[in-house]
Amino acid sequence: MIHKTAIIDPKAELGANVTVGPFSYIEGEVRIGNGCVIGPHVSILQYTSISDNCEIHSGAVIGDVPQDIGFEKGESYVRIGSNCIIREGVTIHRGSKTGTATEIGNACFLMAFSHCGHNVKLGSGVIVANGALLAGYVEVGEQAFISGNVIIHQFVRIGRLAMLGGGCGISKDVPPFCTSKPCSPNEILTLNVVGMRRVGMSADERSQIKKAFNILYRSGLNVKDAVGKIRESFSLSPALEFCSFIDESERGIAMCKYQLMRS
Repeated sequence: MIHKTAIIDPKAELGANVTVGPFSYIEGEVRIGNGCVIGPHVSILQYTSISDNCEIHSGAVIGDVPQDIGFEKGESYVRIGSNCIIREGVTIHRGSKTGTATEIGNACFLMAFSHCGHNVKLGSGVIVANGALLAGYVEVGEQAFISGNVIIHQFVRIGRLAMLGGGCGISKDVPPFCTSKPCSPNEILTLNVVGMRRVGMSADERSQIKKAFNILYRSGLNVKDAVGKIRESFSLSPALEFCSFIDESERGIAMCKYQLMRS
């Protein structure tokens, strides 16, 4: 199941039933889990580990050194979870500082020519569409959707189940459940209601999240006071994720310009 033109370092560890296509290159100190399919012309470089049942398509480069003039040139890593699909021309760079890692969660789908820079962390179930660019230290919560040609500034955080519109530029944190306006910088549009339904959130949970969204973006309160009001208004609710997310924000959050949402 390994093509005769593939080059695999003897130090590389391949699990059972791994397929490696023509002209692919796998360096030493690489671990590839059971059932993975490596397409043609793929480069998997040292200190990369890939869990079971991943598909890596033509021309992907995984584990190259970071595009960072501060790169310490020490041992750093790329870690990819199980059941991921990595399409043509995707690039994933390893951590910039010694001992650090770029981490891709389970069941992520990285579409063609998307890029995850050094120390990016993707939660499980994240989808990154064609041509999206994630700079160093970007963090993306579980089941978020990054649309095509989105540009995300370094150190930005994207919350769980957020959805970024195509071609937008993001340099502020995007809270969980929110959608951003396509082709616009740092502008929240509405809530990802479809995504919340798909993951099985109840109507009551969705309603509470909508109310919290309106407190945050439509009440006229500043962010600090809005967070306090959300905490007063809800208990044991996904709506409280707004509060914990904002508490941890160092860059501030993207803002919204549109009318009050119905509760």
